[in-house]
Amino acid sequence: MRAARAFTLLEAMIALVIVALLASGLAVPLAAQVQMRRHEETRRSLEEARDALLGFIAAHGRLPCPATAESLGLEGFAPGGDASNGRCTTFHAGFLPGAALGLASLDANGFLRDGWGGERNRIRYAVHAGPINAISHPLTRANGMQMATLQGLGAATHYLFVCTSGSNVSGSGCGPASNQLTRRAAFILLSTGANGGLEPAPGSDEAKNLDGDAAFVSRESAADFDDLLHWGAIHLVVNRMVVAGRLP
Repeated sequence: MRAARAFTLLEAMIALVIVALLASGLAVPLAAQVQMRRHEETRRSLEEARDALLGFIAAHGRLPCPATAESLGLEGFAPGGDASNGRCTTFHAGFLPGAALGLASLDANGFLRDGWGGERNRIRYAVHAGPINAISHPLTRANGMQMATLQGLGAATHYLFVCTSGSNVSGSGCGPASNQLTRRAAFILLSTGANGGLEPAPGSDEAKNLDGDAAFVSRESAADFDDLLHWGAIHLVVNRMVVAGRLP
């Protein structure tokens, strides 16, 4: 009888080990599925934000200024700045002004968060500052694009840069042409991904997206990079202005 009980206990231990191994094997795919769901949710949020910005352009004839951490989801204007001159507190290092855009599912401070949902996961937003045809801040000031003219908007040498790597990148360009995805982004939407942009390594591609200049990095996710980036090209902005009857 004692031998039978011992055998039963051994069987139970083996069964528990097998269950534990199976559970650990399933945990990784489950975690991967959760991350995929959050990625997809974030992509949908970025697309929704891009559509909201294009709607704002049609209604107001300009792009909004980025929000600041203190602006409660509204546009952040510099001292003396407003819609008439388009002077923003920051052009490249702010947040999407979710409250100003009338977006749903905002946090308590009026910001749209990505699929990871933390306070550090607020969607970031950058907009080209200009000038074009001697018009300062033409994309964020009322009638600024009309003043810059359709021809001037098309002839501008560059807007915001999106690069495939942060190496040799500065606010004036991506470096080698092979490193450039676009130089004509009127605005950029950025999710800092699962890590929320927490202390990226100096000089890394993630750090490049937070340094406040006019160049950003977009590439496949990896262990050292989980940012997601969408942008609106200037031709898309111009097209929406033309359709809305605000250009030429």
